[in-house]
Amino acid sequence: MELLYTDKDIVVCIKPVGMDSESQVPEALKQLLGKEIFTVHRLDLNVGGVMVYARNKQSAAALSKSIQEGSMIKEYVAMVHGIPPKNGDWEDLLWKDAKKNKVFVVKRMRGGVKPARLEYQCLSEGEHSLVHIRLHTGRSHQIRVQFSSRGYPLVGDHKYGSKDNRTEPMLYSCRITFPFKGKEYCFESYPDWTNI
Repeated sequence: MELLYTDKDIVVCIKPVGMDSESQVPEALKQLLGKEIFTVHRLDLNVGGVMVYARNKQSAAALSKSIQEGSMIKEYVAMVHGIPPKNGDWEDLLWKDAKKNKVFVVKRMRGGVKPARLEYQCLSEGEHSLVHIRLHTGRSHQIRVQFSSRGYPLVGDHKYGSKDNRTEPMLYSCRITFPFKGKEYCFESYPDWTNI
């Protein structure tokens, strides 16, 4: 696993597609670094990209606080079917069916429904369009559902409407920015399919 940064408090890595961000990645980091690793955010199993982990409980608490306050900025790139508008700021209500592990856009608040917001910008257009996304909320399957609900499913995302033959969604955590101990940290990485 590729490490982008490590010190006594945090470690930033590239999570491989197919590794569980809450169990397998921390275990792999523990093997590499020799100490307990604390998860503060997650990525879907079939999504890769930049993640930060804490190396002690104090750091985990500080990073979790920055997520709750909205000062940790998470950005993604995705390849979607079709051509969405050039840019957008989308707010939806999402409800997760835990039995099916599937999320739906719904019209009104009820038990288990959570607000979700993202902003995006189209980087290239075509049969498949490349989009850059900034998440304002971190809901389960949020990017996948919000694009699919508007008719732009992610390439490879068969759960949410893609019909192509890729084996996983073309979605990648490309940049993470966060304050920590009086400094601002920013780490980025892009998959080869973006040509960035």
